[in-house]
Amino acid sequence: MIAIYKRELKSYFLTPIGYVFCGMYLAVSGIIFSYTTLLAQSTSSLPTYFLMMIAVFAILIPLLTMKLFAEDRKTRTEQILLTTPVSLTGMVMGKYFAAVTVFGATFLVNSFNYILLFQYGEPNAGLILINILGLFLIGCAFIAIGVFLSSLTENQLIAAVSSICVIVVFLALFFVVDKIGVEWVRVFLKWFSILDRYRPFTIELLDITAVVYFISLTAVFLFLTVRVYEKRRWS
Repeated sequence: MIAIYKRELKSYFLTPIGYVFCGMYLAVSGIIFSYTTLLAQSTSSLPTYFLMMIAVFAILIPLLTMKLFAEDRKTRTEQILLTTPVSLTGMVMGKYFAAVTVFGATFLVNSFNYILLFQYGEPNAGLILINILGLFLIGCAFIAIGVFLSSLTENQLIAAVSSICVIVVFLALFFVVDKIGVEWVRVFLKWFSILDRYRPFTIELLDITAVVYFISLTAVFLFLTVRVYEKRRWS
């Protein structure tokens, strides 16, 4: 797993993908942060900033995950991975952790923006920390979704677009679920709504059930990716 992790991590910076992701993430986040907080000289818009960043994740994270498995299928190096002395779980986790490392490092650098808020008073540190945790967990879940969809195709563009579509569906549930007339359907779909799960974080509530949900969502899509390759190995 470590060898695969190092290989994938290195590949991010041997190709433009890693630089494009980091540059776009920091640029877009900086612009949103400036308009919602710094220019307003207020921290009251922080929840808006965090929610907007989730939308940014929906677009940028698929760019980070689109090549993970699709490239191996296209270049026919997939069989080498399947015959290496590493478990399928180790192979998937190695690639997943490489993407999480790039995302996490960029996320950490971007978090230094919050230090600027102390120029305008005494921002709510608890609110900031709780939302940082929530955003990171959502980012990890989005990466798992992207990893799974990348394993289904050899076309990186299809992997990226399909990942964006699936993530958007999870986010769109927040806006449509209350319009559904059947109560049990509404309750069922609301359980899967990422924004509904995230909402307590924006009012400084650390919702343990939401944390478990984000971790479970990550685990489910990683499990499905392992099953895809388990089937492919024996087909």
